[in-house]
Amino acid sequence: MTYFRKILQFARPYKRFAVLNIICNIFYALFSTLSFIALIPVINILFDESERVNVKPTWEGLGGIKDYAIESFNYSISQRVSEDQVSALVFICGIVVVLFFLKNLFGYLAAFFITFLRNGVLRDVRDTLYKKILSLPISYFSEKKKGDTISRITADVNEVQNSFLSILELIVREPLTIIFTIIAMLVLSAKLTIFVFVFLPISGFVISLIGKKLKSQSSRAQEENGHFLSIVEETLSSLKIVKGFNAEGQFQEKFQDSTNRLNIILNSLINRQNLASPASEFLGIFVIVIILWFGGKMVLVDQTLDAASFIAFLGLAYNILTPAKQISKASYSVKRGNAAAERIMDVLETPSTILDAPNAVTLSEFKQAVEIENINFKYEDELVLKNFSLNVPKGSTVVALVGQSGSGKSTIANLVTRFYDVNQGSIKIDGIDIRQITKHSLRGLMGLVTQDSILFNDTIKNNVSLGKSDATEDEIIDALKIANAWEFVKNLPLGLETNIGDSGNKLSGGQKQRLSIARAVLKNPPIMILDEATSALDTESEKLVQKALENMMKNRTSIVIAHRLSTIQNADLIVVMHQGEISEQGKHDDLLSQNGIYRKLVDMQSFE
Repeated sequence: MTYFRKILQFARPYKRFAVLNIICNIFYALFSTLSFIALIPVINILFDESERVNVKPTWEGLGGIKDYAIESFNYSISQRVSEDQVSALVFICGIVVVLFFLKNLFGYLAAFFITFLRNGVLRDVRDTLYKKILSLPISYFSEKKKGDTISRITADVNEVQNSFLSILELIVREPLTIIFTIIAMLVLSAKLTIFVFVFLPISGFVISLIGKKLKSQSSRAQEENGHFLSIVEETLSSLKIVKGFNAEGQFQEKFQDSTNRLNIILNSLINRQNLASPASEFLGIFVIVIILWFGGKMVLVDQTLDAASFIAFLGLAYNILTPAKQISKASYSVKRGNAAAERIMDVLETPSTILDAPNAVTLSEFKQAVEIENINFKYEDELVLKNFSLNVPKGSTVVALVGQSGSGKSTIANLVTRFYDVNQGSIKIDGIDIRQITKHSLRGLMGLVTQDSILFNDTIKNNVSLGKSDATEDEIIDALKIANAWEFVKNLPLGLETNIGDSGNKLSGGQKQRLSIARAVLKNPPIMILDEATSALDTESEKLVQKALENMMKNRTSIVIAHRLSTIQNADLIVVMHQGEISEQGKHDDLLSQNGIYRKLVDMQSFE
């Protein structure tokens, strides 16, 4: 229950609903018991004339309140029976109906109030989990399956929400019903009640055996659920490749393997749950039979218990069965909820390695330079960057990073934007280490255009204004013009309000990239980072995008990571990287004359 208790903190804002639920459950349990107790005088008076009370009882103080209440009730019933038996029967039936009505009314009100708690907790856990996901570093998700994360924020949160109803039944409603019922049973016959409760520990032991492995099976089911969601997510995001390589069969087989494993786990899990109800009911009926035998002896042989009390006692004993069954079900539900809570807390308690320093400063403008000083960095064991240093002064400066794949070019972009932190050395803006600058203000100074055009299933307007939500329509159009995108956007049926589909799949690669550039232009940052922004484009799209990039980089400090060398021939400084180190640097013509790595790269791309 450790993890579930941690989730319970989300219920604090809704404690008033929990209190109202508890109050209503107290009345539910009380009227549930009274509905059986009320049958005793009714049976006695209707079927045994000697039990009728013809003298109105007198009040003798608080000490005799119990006898006064019983005798007053008996007197009222007796008077009605003597006057008109049918009228008395209607009155008695009315009392039973009222008691059961009140029981169910308070049962409904208890469910009504708990609804606000459950749904409030559901919302707050999801919001907190999503906020945590946004705050976690990119490195966290490189090791996790997306489907597993989706499963935690959907199925696991739903499981926890359902468990909130169960836990209140487990600790309030059903125990109170049992407690009130036991009190009534003790009042009727302490001897018979004690005899009954000799058998209850045996029943509890059998039920606990059924639920012993439930938590571990629930965890396995939730993990497998995350696995098959990952397969679905990968399939949907890579559908062209799956179809293009005729790999539908392979993916179908992977998916079926996962669902078959889930099927086996769920069959075992649900059958174990389903066994709980009939097992507890059978054990309950066994206890009822024991009561019939022992209680029957007390009525017929020992004559220490009257028939009406025995009938009511039987009703009360059966009244324990339903809450006992609900408690066994609730305990299983809470175990499942605890397994789900463990997976949720695993995310919520994951420490974020990329945090603002306690005394971090807010940088509102870029004045001098970006300085990279002797940095070392590794994703796992092997260094990707070794003693790398670079100075990028403010101004219309374009610094281009080139080199073979795996030389560490894109890593520079990840470090400057602080998606990762350096292992050694420092990156400074205006002389301040970026680890001492708030992440929000640091990234506010930067615009990012990546190789993959990351767009959202939304309108062009909302995609472009992502970094500046208060942008006017004219500002958006101006940004689209600079990015050479307005030409195709204005011809779309809905213009800026056109929905571009999932990941922008209604557009061509060049159109998507130009929208990405427009998004960066609208943000209007002083530092621009372009991570192989044209490498995935055809020649015609590349020319349009390259022109857009040139428009965008005017009067900005730009760090360009380039695969196609044709896009950076006019850069102020070209840095050639090899195995995480700078091998050459200079302008295009200077590097050509050195006949080094850069010259080889140029020759391979047939660029003169």
